Amino acid sequence: MKKLNGQKINVLFHWRGKKLELLGAKAAWDPLQKILFLADLHLGKAETFQCYGIPFPSDGDCSTLNDLLNLAHQMQPEQVMVLGDLIHSHLGLTPELRMKLKALPELLGCPLRLIGGNHEKGSWIEGLCQEPAQALGGWWLSHIPEPRAGLLNICGHLHPVALVGGGADRLRLQCFSYSEKYERLALPAFGRLTGGHPCSKDEKIWLVADGSVMEWKQN
Repeated sequence: MKKLNGQKINVLFHWRGKKLELLGAKAAWDPLQKILFLADLHLGKAETFQCYGIPFPSDGDCSTLNDLLNLAHQMQPEQVMVLGDLIHSHLGLTPELRMKLKALPELLGCPLRLIGGNHEKGSWIEGLCQEPAQALGGWWLSHIPEPRAGLLNICGHLHPVALVGGGADRLRLQCFSYSEKYERLALPAFGRLTGGHPCSKDEKIWLVADGSVMEWKQN
C-alpha cells in the first residue's frame, strides 16, 4: 500500500513480476511505463438521456473531467489510455463536449489514447481515433474482457462493484476485480454517472472508498 498526500491509500497489484498501482481515483498506474489506465467515463450520458425526454442533471461531465485532470496533474503520465466508453453515445456528443475532448490532451499534458468501446460505435471524435484491443508490455488492453494467454487482460466494461454489509446497512461500493481464472483485471468505472455490477464470488477485489483502495474478502 502507498499513502498519497499523507492520507489516501493505493495498493500495489503484482502479476508475474510486473506491477500496477491501483489508485483510489479509480484508475490504474503503470509506474514503469508511466501510463495511466482508466475506463468507462461515459461522458455525455446526461445529454443522451435528455434526448429521450428523461430529465437528468448535466454537471456529471465537469466533475468527471476535473477528476481526470487532477489525477493527471498529480501522476504526470506519459500517456493516458482510456479502455473504452469515453463517451456514452453519439447523441451526447454536443458541440461543447466535442470542444472539451479536443482540448483534453493539451490539458492533460500528454497524449490521450482510446481503446474503442461498445458505446463509441458509430461515433467520431476529432483527433482521437478508436484503437483496437492490443498488447502493451505485459498487458492486453481491451474494453470488453478479452483474455490473452501469457498477458494480463486489463479491461473496463464490467463496472465492478462489491456488496458490503447487509440489510439496511448494505452498500454497493466500486472496486477493482481480479479473476485468476481468466487473468483479468477489471477497472472500476471512472465516470460519475455510472452504475455497477456485482463481482462473482471467485474474484479478488479491492474496494474504492473515500479516495482510497483496500483489499476486501468476499463472504
